[in-house]
Amino acid sequence: MVEERMGDCWSHTKDQFDNLEKHTQWGIEYVEKYTKFVKERSEIEISYAKQIRNLSKKYQPKKNSREEEESKYTFCRAFLTTLNELNDYAGQHEVIAENLTSQIITELSRYLQEIKSERKSHFHDGRKAQQHIESSWKQLESCKRRFERDCKEADRAQQYFEKMDADINVTKADVEKARQQAQMRHQMAADSKGDYSSYLQKFNQEQNEHYFTIIPNIFQKLQDMEEKRIERLGVCMQTFAEVDRQVLPIVGKCLDGMTKAAESIEPKTDSKQVVESYKSGFEPPGDVEFEDYGQAMKRTASETSLSNTREAKEKPAGKSKGKLWPFIKNKNKSPKQHKEPLSHRLNDFMTSKPKMHCLRSLRRGLSLKLGSGPEDFSHLPPEQRRKKLQGKLDELNKDIQKEMDQRDALTKMKDVYVKNPQMGDPASVDPRLSEIGQNIEKLQFEVQKFEGWLAEVEERMPSKSDTHRRSGLYETQNNTTVGNNCAQDRESPDGSYTEEQNSETQVKANINPIPNPNPTSTTPEFDDEFDDEETLPTIGTCKALYPFEGHNEGTIAVAEGELLYVIEEDKGDGWTRVRRNEDEEGYVPTSYVEVFLETNAKDS
Repeated sequence: MVEERMGDCWSHTKDQFDNLEKHTQWGIEYVEKYTKFVKERSEIEISYAKQIRNLSKKYQPKKNSREEEESKYTFCRAFLTTLNELNDYAGQHEVIAENLTSQIITELSRYLQEIKSERKSHFHDGRKAQQHIESSWKQLESCKRRFERDCKEADRAQQYFEKMDADINVTKADVEKARQQAQMRHQMAADSKGDYSSYLQKFNQEQNEHYFTIIPNIFQKLQDMEEKRIERLGVCMQTFAEVDRQVLPIVGKCLDGMTKAAESIEPKTDSKQVVESYKSGFEPPGDVEFEDYGQAMKRTASETSLSNTREAKEKPAGKSKGKLWPFIKNKNKSPKQHKEPLSHRLNDFMTSKPKMHCLRSLRRGLSLKLGSGPEDFSHLPPEQRRKKLQGKLDELNKDIQKEMDQRDALTKMKDVYVKNPQMGDPASVDPRLSEIGQNIEKLQFEVQKFEGWLAEVEERMPSKSDTHRRSGLYETQNNTTVGNNCAQDRESPDGSYTEEQNSETQVKANINPIPNPNPTSTTPEFDDEFDDEETLPTIGTCKALYPFEGHNEGTIAVAEGELLYVIEEDKGDGWTRVRRNEDEEGYVPTSYVEVFLETNAKDS
């Protein structure tokens, strides 16, 4: 009846104390097992995230000129976006590992310590109660045996008394002594019976309390502990799934970013970018004309002739044609009157290289790596060279702006120090200001150099130099050692791309790092030969030491520290002629500038 009232309680297993102890221990070990499982899962997530990050880092574009080229194409940008999204995706797996550690592993480790301590306490109480009931049982058995012994002794004493009382030969004193002994034994048996009875009653009460109160309470606590353990394990399993679910939105955004990047790829745009990147700016070579060697007297050289002679058969009518004759060495003869033996022409034909090597050099030039080669990018085709020079100018201008910002900041700091000497020494800023000023001068020097090269390239672009190429071809009639026309106009001996190579090489050999801002002065064209006023070439550079207002006619205003080109040195009158750009030139006092003449100018 008692057990029915207790319901589904562990007290039903009051005789299974040891088994329950084993079961709870197995439950704790199971929690430890699950904790180890989550820990290994966390380590896997960390390892996976690390591998993903390393993979993303491995395929990130390297910090070189190739990176800038790759960034032009949509598929390269899409792949870079995919790598970045993959890096964020790896970060979410790190978040999973972190949440697993903080929300499950740490909590379960702490709970395991608590449940072990609680279980130990409960079973300690159970063992103590078990020991107490066992001790009471032993005492009851001892009372029982004593009572049994006293009863047997009392029976033997009674039988002896009766025997003595029936024996007529025994004295009365012996009989009385036997009677007293029997009475004493009966009294001892009665006392033992009382002790046994009272202790039995006490044991029954303790036993009842042990099995119906103490042990059920202990088992109830163990049952509650076990249920909490199972409940906590269930919560951790839910958290295990929830941790993954929490990062799914961000993982989805990463995947959406990858999809969007893939959708942003535009094949036509990339194809156009290839054209833009490798557009050389050259015009295709003209048709190779037929040369009839059977009629030596009527044979003439064309622009695409295979011979090394520089005799022009056809030239554009008009001004250029009329300007050709004054520049021929033998003015008594026209180009058509110059004749050579047929054997010489055949020898020239056999020893000269085919004109078609221009196309091979064009392909070879396009295969050169962008960004490598001379500082002025003269190894690149005109269009690519223009882009590189423009990019370099943009970088220099940014650097100048940074230096100027630093100078402004230091100037303000110096003003503060001047007004508040306790904050710092104004003179301590001067070295840095001087250094920044020198850096700005160097950068401005570089800017002018690259601007000169850029101006040179822009004047030689095909859209502007159709007549340049033809007039340059006529000019080479004065030099019979020059190679074929295509090599003269477009290709240097090493296969690099230049225009009017001989003239440009001479200019570069004779000037300082500052380029000639007016290429026409070193590569004169025949149209310019007949201009009323010829542009003077630069013979050096100068730096303004002091500001000059330049109010008088013929003078030019300059600012302190400004860099200018020198086109005419001081003739003894104290004035130097300088040029700022193609449209601004004039005289400045020689004492106001520091002049740097070029080597060839000094020699002359």
